[in-house]
Amino acid sequence: MSESILNTSFRLPCGVEIPNRIAKSALSEAIAEPNGRPSEALFNLYDRWGKGGAGILFTGNVMVDQAHLVNANVMIAEEDNFLEEYTTLTDKAQAHGAHLWMQINHPGRQTPSYLDKAPVSPSDVGMPSKLYIQPRPLEESEIVDLIERYANAALVAKKAGMKGAQIHGAHGYLVSQFLSPLTNLRTDKWGGSLENRARFVLEIYSNMREKVGPDFPLGIKINSADFQRGAFTEEESMEVIQMLDDAGMDLIEVSGGTYERAAMVGTTQKESTKKREAYFMDFIVKVRSKIKSPLMLTGGFRTADTMSKAISSGELDFIGLGRPFCLFPDVAKDLISGKMTDCTVPDLLTGVDKIDMTGMLQTPWNAFQLARMGKGMDPDPELDLWMVYEKITGRKRPV
Repeated sequence: MSESILNTSFRLPCGVEIPNRIAKSALSEAIAEPNGRPSEALFNLYDRWGKGGAGILFTGNVMVDQAHLVNANVMIAEEDNFLEEYTTLTDKAQAHGAHLWMQINHPGRQTPSYLDKAPVSPSDVGMPSKLYIQPRPLEESEIVDLIERYANAALVAKKAGMKGAQIHGAHGYLVSQFLSPLTNLRTDKWGGSLENRARFVLEIYSNMREKVGPDFPLGIKINSADFQRGAFTEEESMEVIQMLDDAGMDLIEVSGGTYERAAMVGTTQKESTKKREAYFMDFIVKVRSKIKSPLMLTGGFRTADTMSKAISSGELDFIGLGRPFCLFPDVAKDLISGKMTDCTVPDLLTGVDKIDMTGMLQTPWNAFQLARMGKGMDPDPELDLWMVYEKITGRKRPV
């Protein structure tokens, strides 16, 4: 059953047909050139993933403003500066039938102080960490400029031959900051009511659609909730998703959490939820009954049987996988063929509770795997966790 269902094609509202139901969700690669240009390492990585059988490959964060970055060595799409390199990246990724989509993002307040000495956000609400500087509120003219920047990046994706573009509206980045009453304290038309807080993302979508036309797929990644007191709630997310559905969104990906409450990496999930695999399935079932836009769920899927049941039940249309693609680049092809029935990744545990409880090594360990593939090597499941710890902290392992 899993082979036939996961391998069925799907036609988006704009008319584009996706070859199968497995997508590599966005993973921040952090191997672009320092100026944001797509690199040879990225060409190698997406060539490898392109051979892996996914229907859609979402890029990691592509920044709309070189002055505000989520981390170092991320891709930047401002006008046509790197169009030739984006075209090469697209050709590598799509050579074997996958559809490459650009994930477009701005970090807002979630940018480390060593990269950004003047972060911006809807309001001056800072992060609860010394790693970040308190942001200043955006001026109205800057908001209008950002809406244009998001749309320009989508146009770069289209010009490069990519098959779609996705707004990153989750995980506490700028769009998410506008949506949340915890970080959006504005009293103008961009804040206050949910309708006003959603105005930013709806204007981004509208401007994107105007630039790329009706036949180019546009999607969004959005939180089911922020899982913080006073922040973006499940009820509000449901309403915003309905607004996006009414606007004509081609694909809505559901995730959850922020840097402060990292539900997106599975550290806050109940044991019963982990056993069910899909972290936000209860929410997406409610969403399905209210909208017509295609749905993708990312977070926790590990077995072909569970993925197949989710698709066959009609609860969602695409399975999003992240970390499995770091260790098993052929995971989509292998799940579809039946060669792999379970893509569970190993628990990354050092045995030191104060390190393991935070999950601080999960992202860098996976980033090392992407860097290996960028160099033309295979992932290494035995990659030493303490080596990663020493690299990212500059400290020796605790005795």
